[in-house]
Amino acid sequence: MLKSTFLKAVAATALTFSTWASAQAVDLQFYFPVAVGGKAADTIQELTDAYVAQNPDVTIDAVYAGSYQDTVAKAITASRGGNPPQLSVILSADMFTLIDEDLIQPFDDYLTSDEDKKWVEGFYPAFMENSQTGGKTYGIPFQRSTPVLYWNKEAFEAAGLDPEVAPATWDEMVDFGKKLTKKDDSGNVTQWGVRIPSSGFPYWLFQGLAIENGAILANADGNKTNFDDPKVVEALQYLVDLSTKHEVMAPGIIEWGATPKAFFEGQTAMMWTSTGNLTNVRDNAPFKFGVAMLPEKAQRGAPTGGGNFYLFKGASDEQNKAAVKFVQWITAPEQSAKWTIATGYVAPRAETWETDTMKAYAADFPAVLVARDQLDFAKAELATYQNQRVTGIFNDALAAAITGQKDAETALKEAQAQADEILSEYR
Repeated sequence: MLKSTFLKAVAATALTFSTWASAQAVDLQFYFPVAVGGKAADTIQELTDAYVAQNPDVTIDAVYAGSYQDTVAKAITASRGGNPPQLSVILSADMFTLIDEDLIQPFDDYLTSDEDKKWVEGFYPAFMENSQTGGKTYGIPFQRSTPVLYWNKEAFEAAGLDPEVAPATWDEMVDFGKKLTKKDDSGNVTQWGVRIPSSGFPYWLFQGLAIENGAILANADGNKTNFDDPKVVEALQYLVDLSTKHEVMAPGIIEWGATPKAFFEGQTAMMWTSTGNLTNVRDNAPFKFGVAMLPEKAQRGAPTGGGNFYLFKGASDEQNKAAVKFVQWITAPEQSAKWTIATGYVAPRAETWETDTMKAYAADFPAVLVARDQLDFAKAELATYQNQRVTGIFNDALAAAITGQKDAETALKEAQAQADEILSEYR
């Protein structure tokens, strides 16, 4: 009887403590976007649930907010309405916009120990270019990427090309593309040589061409663009020529979202898209495929891309501390490895690649290393103040040239003039 009474008392105490702990839990909400196919949303939820299970003093509501554009719009709207999330994964390129809107605060106030500072230094420098400004850290790399080239090895073999060798230069991509473009008896193209999307994120994939030609689209301070640089004009002319002159790519605007499916279905033998599509391609391509760095012109090069964690203003000190701890946990090697394997996004810290998990994965699937190694040649994604407006202007200029409404030089000169008008006040 005494033992039974004692056990009931212990159980009641535990229940009371559990109820109290739940009542005292720090509530966090974070928004996250999904811009690629595959398991990204499910994996985010699994990781969040795992953290909450290990940390019962925190509750986290992970809200799938749509595309990157949807997510930043929702975060801004919620903040202006007085109900901001504590955290959000938003494009690294939107850092200046979020600062200008006075919506985010630097992580530095909560990363004060030597260990914390060493943790920040552990992220790849290429990713930190779009994460720090004015000596402060505003973004923590998480859902980060570079574009890479995917090729269909079976299509290469059928065209008489070495299935293990991707085009390494712009000229080679044209030469390969001509051999890979197939037509039926009526002259209709059944397989294009290459597909570079020009919707969704046209500036991002185009930026790969610009960097390879030795051009930088914007300065590090986010207040000056170089859209009319002759090297940028030359890069855009090359993109247009792939369709109009060389006839190795479909004419007109090419859809971002439909590109992996077109690749799977044999409508194109090569495609440019995010490494964040890597697991999607591995799971769904019905043929052997390869992954390579983007081909070079004057140099190798690619933009970094993807999303950072941002710490929003309006949270309590307790919420901020809890949010930072969660970010440190989800970017730690074990969790980061799970995220990379599930999606193809680049683990943003070198230590993740040294884990037994990632070493084994890379040994089995070497393609996962391509985007990481390309970071040695990568530059910051186009990022400016009023980034949505500026990139919108640039995207319109690209579309005008691609659809033949304007020549490349005119389109880019007009875009530069409009960008100057917007950014001059920030200089």
